[in-house]
Amino acid sequence: MGLRKPPLYDAHEDAGAHFTEFGGWDMPVEYDSIKAEHAAVRESVGIFDVSHMSEIEVSGPDATALMQRLTTNDVAALEPGDSQYSAIVNDEGVIIDDTVVYRLPDRDNRVYLFIPNAGHDEEMYDRWASFRDEWDLDATVEDVTEDWAMFAVQGPDALDTVSEAAPDASLGDLSKFQATFADVAGIECWVARTGYTGEDGFEILCPWGDAETVWSALDATPCGLGSRDTLRLEMGYLLSGQDFDPENEPRTPYEAGIGFVVKLDTEFVGRDALEQQHEAGVDETFVGFTLLDRGVPRHGYDIATEDGEVIGVVTSGTMSPTLSEPIGLGYVPVEYADDGTEVHVLVRGREKRAEIVTPPFINQ
Repeated sequence: MGLRKPPLYDAHEDAGAHFTEFGGWDMPVEYDSIKAEHAAVRESVGIFDVSHMSEIEVSGPDATALMQRLTTNDVAALEPGDSQYSAIVNDEGVIIDDTVVYRLPDRDNRVYLFIPNAGHDEEMYDRWASFRDEWDLDATVEDVTEDWAMFAVQGPDALDTVSEAAPDASLGDLSKFQATFADVAGIECWVARTGYTGEDGFEILCPWGDAETVWSALDATPCGLGSRDTLRLEMGYLLSGQDFDPENEPRTPYEAGIGFVVKLDTEFVGRDALEQQHEAGVDETFVGFTLLDRGVPRHGYDIATEDGEVIGVVTSGTMSPTLSEPIGLGYVPVEYADDGTEVHVLVRGREKRAEIVTPPFINQ
């Protein structure tokens, strides 16, 4: 089966974008350069087409119960217009995916919209529908991934940029992780003050067929997934499939540094396993590091002690465009996780000195 394409694929191609496969989608990885696009977001404003992200709607009398049992955070605490970061775990507490859950206004029979990662829509739809049937819950589950286009407008000037395209909406009144329906360029969109860069910004969902109208109204530097990756890495944010993966990098929220999304006073799949780990503590934990020697850490490189004993693995790494120094993320035993601990990273088989640092790497 061929790669899926975002609704603005042709427009991105005309703008000179270079493309890469990600989660089964053919997506822009860069337009001008990753470094320039990264700087635009840190210094002014950039716009990303993230229409490859999955979207699942859950509605009906038992929608809250279904969402509560399948995510680790407290969905019942959400008021309409609220959102929360959460994890989806298996019976052993291992992360299957991370997600943002939106509580929608109770209209058009839509109650919740959650955003799994790219290429996970079918898996999450099947999971929700299967457990709904097993638990005999009255809820409707819909995969609406190709009903919505999704854009992320990020950077210090994001509020001004989006407000110019949505003059009738008071978007400045939204707090972080709040959202509302608003007209953007005359198109009704779901606008959330969320993002994946560490900057202020908005994620905008609009009807698939209106994507070009909304995109064209947002005056920002087009950015690809390359700079999105370097931006999130500077913040220490997790990347599905690299920093956790149920098959290749099985990690729990406590190991991955997102234990704050686990609410043990709620009932959900994997809760008992996570309660046991919470009480016992973890053996390994997610850390950041900076290289002290020349080199660039990459996914899959070994992390070792000063004596050469391999103790972990790099899950993400890059040359930070903001800091102009090599940074990375990975897992090490807890006894090596303190800030300032010196370890070695094997870069192409050569040991490079590195120092453990608690992310984020930059002050935001």
